[in-house]
Amino acid sequence: MGHLADGRTVFVPRTAPGDRVLLTAIRRRRRHAHAAVAEVLVPAAGRAAPPCVHFVREQCGGCQWQHLSAEVQAAAKRRIVGDALRRLAGLDLADPELVPSPRRLGYRATITLSVRHTGAAPVVGFHAADEAGMVFPLDRCEIAREEINALWRALQPATRHLPSGRDVRLKLRVAPDGALHLIVGGGEGGEGGVWSSAEPLAAAAAAAGLQATVWWQPRGAVARRMAGPPADPGAMAFEQVNAEVAALLREAVIEAAEAVRRSDGQAVRVLDLYAGAGDTALPLAERGYDVAMVEMDLRAVRRAHERAKAKGLQLRCIAARVEDRLTKLLPADVVIVNPPRTGLSSQVADRLAAGPPVRLIYVSCNPATLARDLKRLHLATAAIVAVRAYDMFPQTSHVETLVVAEPEPAEGREGRG
Repeated sequence: MGHLADGRTVFVPRTAPGDRVLLTAIRRRRRHAHAAVAEVLVPAAGRAAPPCVHFVREQCGGCQWQHLSAEVQAAAKRRIVGDALRRLAGLDLADPELVPSPRRLGYRATITLSVRHTGAAPVVGFHAADEAGMVFPLDRCEIAREEINALWRALQPATRHLPSGRDVRLKLRVAPDGALHLIVGGGEGGEGGVWSSAEPLAAAAAAAGLQATVWWQPRGAVARRMAGPPADPGAMAFEQVNAEVAALLREAVIEAAEAVRRSDGQAVRVLDLYAGAGDTALPLAERGYDVAMVEMDLRAVRRAHERAKAKGLQLRCIAARVEDRLTKLLPADVVIVNPPRTGLSSQVADRLAAGPPVRLIYVSCNPATLARDLKRLHLATAAIVAVRAYDMFPQTSHVETLVVAEPEPAEGREGRG
């Protein structure tokens, strides 16, 4: 962000704090402007050489910050979280510490590629930052795990066998157990409406010594296995893309929950909302907590239930929207929420504000909606026990945040007012 000669603020992507640049493609608005870099005249000390050829050559929109050093990225992410909490939530807090990722490259366990059918073979890759309709062919993704890149190299000669259609997406995933998955989303089948050309993709992977399960998920339908080795449909459930940072965050959530004790000696009651496949709920159940988890993805809930059953654990696994079940599940001693980027619905926030737990643990992938929700929950600065940011997505502007709070009961807020 800089200023034009007329004083107008101008937003310029792919710059670093301290750069002196020559601008081009200036698009003026009433109070601000957007522009692109024509030339970096004086580079800032915080600039770094982008490790990915696509970042420069095709202006890939997947990573926004490959041109910034690790130190500049970390400072910016801390500031993004701190600014949101101060400005949007009204909390008097310093910028939080940032837990770094052990890997700055090669960390993503999942990538999603777009498919454009243009001729004999489709173009498969990512979008350019400023051209959402344009897809460039991917050579390799530097932030993806090497298993993902190896699978992509093997599959490229067979992409002509992908289903037709304008909505085709190709997701490559390496599961926590090391299994490889190719998930084809959208597209149109041939005779009978069924895509019947999955086998060549599995064969291409096998020719490179890789065993990959090929799935197809037509629009509005459940995923089905089409080729490759048998696999648990639970592999389709959401998984954090950075397993190492996810493990550090999960440990912090569990530690925060374990700090709560009941004076009557009863088991602490925990609600794990937006719980995924139970990666947090299961360890807490193992430690003797009374845990109920709620998740809308039926595949994830089934997977959690099967894992709990195999370990002989008492864990309530509820497949439902949080909005539909929360009232019946409260009160609870500890509530863990890990919502999507849109944050909590007003219904969930209002219900938690009316009957707050002893401790609320909020995991967020969007500082803006996190701050909005903390304000909806009527959390004062004094109620915040801990705030910590996690570099789940190095080379990008995205950041994960953990907030641990001990809300004041609603009647106490009313009395104070």
